[in-house]
Amino acid sequence: MSFNSKLALSLIVSLIAMTVVIVENYINDNLPEYFSLDLYGILIVNFVSISLILPFIIEFYLKFRKFSFKQKNSEIENLKANEKYRKEFIGNVSHELKTPIFNIQGYVLTLLDGGINDPEININYLERAEKNINRMITIVEDLDMISKIESGILNLNLETFDIIELVNEVFEMLHLKSQEKFIDFVLIKDKIILNVVADREKITQILVNLLTNSIRYGKQNGITKVRIRDINNKALIDVADNGIGIAKDDLPRIFERFYRVDKSRSQKSGGTGLGLSIVKHIIEAHQEKIFVDSELKIGTVFTFSLKKA
Repeated sequence: MSFNSKLALSLIVSLIAMTVVIVENYINDNLPEYFSLDLYGILIVNFVSISLILPFIIEFYLKFRKFSFKQKNSEIENLKANEKYRKEFIGNVSHELKTPIFNIQGYVLTLLDGGINDPEININYLERAEKNINRMITIVEDLDMISKIESGILNLNLETFDIIELVNEVFEMLHLKSQEKFIDFVLIKDKIILNVVADREKITQILVNLLTNSIRYGKQNGITKVRIRDINNKALIDVADNGIGIAKDDLPRIFERFYRVDKSRSQKSGGTGLGLSIVKHIIEAHQEKIFVDSELKIGTVFTFSLKKA
C-alpha cells in the first residue's frame, strides 16, 4: 500500500472515530449547546476535503524535496567536474608551453656560452629555437580561436560554395605532405557539384586538420578516403583512413582540449592537441554535428554535416 493510500485510510478511520464519539455524545445529550447537526455536517465536509487534498499536498512536498536534493547533488557533481577539468586544463597548458620554452632556453644558453661564434652551431640552434617559438604561437592562436568561438566573438562568414571543389583544393594543398608517407587521397562523391552554406575558411581549416591527422597517424602506403553524400538538406562528409585507429576508451575524449591518445607520438609529430577541439567548436558554431568511429589497427572515420545551399 502506498503512502497516500495509508494516509487517506488513517484519515477515514479518524473521521469514523470522530463520528462515533459525536453520535454517542449526541445520544447522551452531552454535546455543547452551540453544537448542532448542521455544524457537524460542515465539520464533516471540511474534514473530508482535507482528507482528499492532504495526501496530494504531502506527495507534492516529498517530490519537491526529492527533486531539490537531486538538483543540489547534480550541482555539486557539476562543480566537481568543472574543477577537475580546470585543473587538467591548466596542467595541460603548462605542459604544452613548458616543452618549447625549455627547448628555447637551452638553445639560447648554448649560444650565449660561445655557440654563437661556431658556424656549425649558431644557425642550426637559431632555426630550432624558431621552430619552438612557432609551436608556442600555434598553441596560443588555437587557444584564442577556441575562446572566441565559445564566447561568440568569432563570427562566421557564411557563403555558398562547392564542397567538392574545396576538398580537391585541400588535397592539392597537402599532396606533398601525404607523399612523404606515400598516402593516397581518394574522393568519393554522389554529384559533380554540391553547394553548401558555411564559412569556407573555417571548413578549410576542418578539412586540413582531419586530413593532416590521417597522414600523421596513417600507415605507410596507406589511403585516406573523403566521401561526400547528398542526404535531404544536408551534405555529409566522411574522412576515413586505414591508420592506427583509436581505442574505444579514448573516443569519448578525443575532442577535449589537449587530450592525446599517445602524447609522445603526438609531440613528435608536432600536434598541439587542440586541433580536434577546434574542429568540434567550428562544426557546432555552424549548428551541425561531428561524429567519430574508430577501431585499433583498422582506421578512423570522422563524419560531419553541413547545410546544403
